Amino acid sequence: MNRIKLIAALLFTAHITFAQTNPPTDIATIQQNFKKLDVLGSVLYVAAHPDDENTRLLAYLAQEKHYRTGYLSMTRGDGGQNLLGNEQSELLGLIRTQELLAARRVDGAEQFFTRANDFGFSKGPDETLKIWDKEKVLSDVVWVIRKFRPDVIICRFPTTGEGGHGHHTSSAILAQEAFAAAADPKRFPEQLQYVQPWQAKRLLWNTFSFGTVNTTAPDQFKIDVGVYNPTLGKGYGELAAESRSNHKTQGFGSARQRGESFEYFKTILGDAPQNELMDGVNTTWKRVKDGENIDAGIAIIRKSFDADKPEESVPALVKLLAKVEKVSDVYWRTQKTKELNNLIAACAGLWFESYVAEPSYGLHDSILIHSQVLDRYNNNVKLNTISINQTEKSYNSQVIPANQLQTFDSKASADKITQPFWLETPHSIGAYNIPGQLYVGNPENPDLPTVNFEFIIEGKPIHFERRLYYKYVSPVNGEIYQPIEIAPQVTTNVASQDYIFNSSSPQSIQVKLKAYTKSSGYVSVKPIPGWQVSPDKYTFTDKNKGEEWTVAFTVTPTDRQSKNTMLEVLVNGSPAMGVQHIKYDHIPNITLFPPAQTRLINIDLKIAGKKIGYIEGAGDLVPEALRQVGYDVHPLTEKEVMNGDLSGYDAIVTGVRAYNVNDRLAVEQPKLLEYVKNGGNLVVQYNNNNGLVTKQIGPYPFKPVNQRVTDENAKITILDKQNPILNYPNKVTDEDFNGWVQERGLYFVGDIDPQYKAVMEMNDPGEAPNKGAVITGNYGEGRFIYTSLAFFRQLPAGVPGAYKLFINLLSKPKNTVIP
Repeated sequence: MNRIKLIAALLFTAHITFAQTNPPTDIATIQQNFKKLDVLGSVLYVAAHPDDENTRLLAYLAQEKHYRTGYLSMTRGDGGQNLLGNEQSELLGLIRTQELLAARRVDGAEQFFTRANDFGFSKGPDETLKIWDKEKVLSDVVWVIRKFRPDVIICRFPTTGEGGHGHHTSSAILAQEAFAAAADPKRFPEQLQYVQPWQAKRLLWNTFSFGTVNTTAPDQFKIDVGVYNPTLGKGYGELAAESRSNHKTQGFGSARQRGESFEYFKTILGDAPQNELMDGVNTTWKRVKDGENIDAGIAIIRKSFDADKPEESVPALVKLLAKVEKVSDVYWRTQKTKELNNLIAACAGLWFESYVAEPSYGLHDSILIHSQVLDRYNNNVKLNTISINQTEKSYNSQVIPANQLQTFDSKASADKITQPFWLETPHSIGAYNIPGQLYVGNPENPDLPTVNFEFIIEGKPIHFERRLYYKYVSPVNGEIYQPIEIAPQVTTNVASQDYIFNSSSPQSIQVKLKAYTKSSGYVSVKPIPGWQVSPDKYTFTDKNKGEEWTVAFTVTPTDRQSKNTMLEVLVNGSPAMGVQHIKYDHIPNITLFPPAQTRLINIDLKIAGKKIGYIEGAGDLVPEALRQVGYDVHPLTEKEVMNGDLSGYDAIVTGVRAYNVNDRLAVEQPKLLEYVKNGGNLVVQYNNNNGLVTKQIGPYPFKPVNQRVTDENAKITILDKQNPILNYPNKVTDEDFNGWVQERGLYFVGDIDPQYKAVMEMNDPGEAPNKGAVITGNYGEGRFIYTSLAFFRQLPAGVPGAYKLFINLLSKPKNTVIP
């Protein structure tokens, strides 16, 4: 593929529908696409996170007004919490990327991102823009504007802070600066080899009423987006709910709204709209040179369209395509050619796809590809070529027999690992590394395996692209499509993401290997100063594709001064990669290939007690971390809580947000408090202040509130130095709060009953000290602890001090009463 074609492929990547490779061809979709073909206008919505977008407005703009509509999310939502599983950080960002794409498939908009990382809650834009590296993220926003060319840009949040989150405010600041910068050829001139400067007509703020904050006003420009679309059989409040309900990791299942509903707007830059959002913008074909007669041609074809015989419109559509291809405006020519091509295929009853029969391939493997073509209406469609990578196979205008499925086999080389492009290299706290300008803004890799078809329809060559998928049949769910995986030839997964060394005793570190193609070589560990590793290496010979095996390296700290470090696995002397799969029913399978490494943490750690009961919450990795240091962690069921003997547990822990997501805790709570009263030790991790299943979590009153300390380096002031949780079995000092990640804690508690003891206080810069991070109190013979500290982030990150403190929470001294 030459450079120009590569640029075009990356700039105009098609959006693929999950679980189907062919775009929808039902009559409702065809009629909607006829309407869209006649509209030349675009709107870009800008906010900070997955779920920030106004899905009702997006659906209205895309499917009622038929504008090309996009959502630019600054981040992929990496810093949030996960209500479905225990994935955090980059893994959560991968899931939420797919949830956004699923939402866009419903509301009809397109999805874009910047390189910004959601590093967690931020209380102001100054912190956010510093961590993100404002200039780099601004360049991404400018790029998306220049590439997408919106006539109108809409912000979800204002620059004045009413959105609350620092990321929200920052998204508005960046959009406002990019509005002017995108039109200035002196700003980010390196982009101009691919795109041109672009000036949007106006920038609006989509004002809102959230909770107690109402920024709407009667004198603001407004649109009724609650109208009904008879073609779709739905109103936009219904579509919006279906779209928003794809944000399942955030628990945003939404009720369908019906009837009148207004969205309000305040003009930030540009001309204020008076009657229509697009006031002053020509959204007809008259906006482009050579487009004067195209709209008339579309009107004639629409008027004569027969829903029972859509194929009869194909000849006229092909003639219209010839006119569209002569339009001098490259942007609208490209967009409308793509739309018209798909409309021709839908009316012609032309169905085609390419798939493979295996889910994964090793790098440089040969891939057998099955391409299938069906002409349902006998339109004398001819297949001219099928192209994969740079290899084109000619079929010499072969006629496709009417309604007879034709299969064409070809082969291609697996040339590039299907690693998410923003995870190819290590990144900073604030931003991902982007491998090249043409990757900016893309929700997925723009160079994933695709197949290009050229058909001859009504004598005219027409080109199409299809994403290559793995297809199989499930006995339960029927025909399934999933993304193809191209993996390293050998992957190596370390059994645990960290190993705690509490003495000079050695530990066995298991490494599981898998061959994705026939392989030979050796696996070793990169030398680590202060640590001894044996053996030097393991060799492997003629491992077949799919074969798995395990090796074990014995790792020993040479002395107590051995520093915490990273152990890196090598294959044939080069850094190895693991493989990780994320599977949920509502999104495509996700595969990534993280570095094959693990943390070695050498700390002086004392443990009291052994058996821990764990009540799962929204999903976290705390149980795995506790097992790593030697605890016997048992997941407690409702039956065990209600009818079992809990006295055998040295501590019982509730997972993060357990009192938000486990409604049975309202029933189990008396049993847990009885366990405490009889001498037990109950540790409750943080909960959101909204949606608690019981009004009183502890034996005495307190309330989780929306207060947090987001500065992971915030100073800790000890209020109760003699408290056992700071002294038994480990002495916790100021140094143990060094190296924390993302935040100190969230949803601290207030209205604390005097029978609790606040152990420490902390605050973000410029704020009053907050005592709600850890409270502890006696109840009967036992101890109750509530902690809002973010242990669910610190323990998986291997923070030594967090381990010491959390173990102390689990370790109630015998016959000791908290002073």
